[in-house]
Amino acid sequence: MVTALKIAVLGPFAVGKTTFVGTLSEIPPLRTEEVMTRASVGVDDLAAAPGKTTTTVALDFGRLTLDEQTVLYLFGAPGQGRFEQVWKDLLTGALGALVLADTRRLEESYSFMDLLERYGIPYAVAVNEFDHAPRHEADALRAAMDLDEQTPLTLCDARDRASSTRALITLTEYLLSLEPA
Repeated sequence: MVTALKIAVLGPFAVGKTTFVGTLSEIPPLRTEEVMTRASVGVDDLAAAPGKTTTTVALDFGRLTLDEQTVLYLFGAPGQGRFEQVWKDLLTGALGALVLADTRRLEESYSFMDLLERYGIPYAVAVNEFDHAPRHEADALRAAMDLDEQTPLTLCDARDRASSTRALITLTEYLLSLEPA
């Protein structure tokens, strides 16, 4: 019998969720990306990603087989606040969540952490290290984000499989530490 585990990947618009899921998925990921239209002008802030032309409108889905008996399903959520109901729906049945953050706009990740705390979903934070973004030590990021001591924080590059795997391992180790003995 195969055990399926669900992990949600949350974070603000243009933080790298689609890239993260695609980097880790062993299958071609399901993506619901659509071309951005004029209707998004003034609604979607492109300052952090001026060349971005598409956006996730429902979810990204990927699969990662951990061993013969365990499969991990990754569900990436759209980042805009207008999709809050989708975030809530994607959290149903999730073992935990990974919140992606960007050093240029850390405050945009707070609403995702608040939502996870309200729903009692354990999570880790992975700061996606974009090219040309300021670099900070993990302790400084933890303080800036006012993270609880037990909330894992890691740095990653969503484009890099090894780096993304380390972020996922950070979350998994945390989830395992929460299991009753």
